[in-house]
Amino acid sequence: MTWIFGRWDGSLYPIMKTRFEVLPDFGTSMGQKPTLHLLYSCPFCWKVRGLIEYLKIDVDLVPVNGLKIKKAVSFVGDWGKVPVFTDENGEHHVDSTPLLKLIDAKYNDGILASISTPERNDKWMDWADTKVSKATVPILYGTLFSAFRTTTRISKIEKFGFFSKRLYAWAGFPIMWGIIAKKRVKKDGRTPKKLWHDLLTEFTDEHQGKNFFGGDSPNLVDFSVFGYMRSVSPFPQFSLLEDHETGMAWYNRMMVQSME
Repeated sequence: MTWIFGRWDGSLYPIMKTRFEVLPDFGTSMGQKPTLHLLYSCPFCWKVRGLIEYLKIDVDLVPVNGLKIKKAVSFVGDWGKVPVFTDENGEHHVDSTPLLKLIDAKYNDGILASISTPERNDKWMDWADTKVSKATVPILYGTLFSAFRTTTRISKIEKFGFFSKRLYAWAGFPIMWGIIAKKRVKKDGRTPKKLWHDLLTEFTDEHQGKNFFGGDSPNLVDFSVFGYMRSVSPFPQFSLLEDHETGMAWYNRMMVQSME
């Protein structure tokens, strides 16, 4: 199961995907430069973007208006979500976890997927997509004040129009806090900080003393968790994670890997 931003209000909806989906071409040309349609604050987009940076793939990033996602990616039919990756042959690919596998296979000979066993990788990719993805909403929107700070920040970094920017900043935060995040925090029973610290401990313990989940170098599981964590980094709430010593040490190593 993967989790997708179903609407720009930030709510997460489970979408069952059992295989990688290649959607039909809608008028793109052969030999074009690959593109990634994305939201800069979307954790699923950060998963894919981090891998693209690591592999040094020349890709055009195409930001979309968060209130008009379906229109912006209408060329993939009814999918209506980001990220959408369009390769040099004009084929459109969707869904962040299958995209990680596709990009690794297509541009890296599947090297990252070959690190560790398929069973271990699939188990922890699913763990990231179910547990870590759910943790992004509580930490960003878990209190009324944090929700306001988050929607205000998002309104500045995303591609909004003049009025839609203000609409999202002021109308989005009570929805995200009151309808979604508040219930999720109450159901889990842990503070957002405790939830993230528990997840980072569980994840880094699985590294078995190595620098990465993949061992001496990152694999696809590392990039999956890294994307979720990196999506929190533009916001003040990221400071809640900074005193998790092993988690931050891993995160900083991932940042170095992405920027080298």
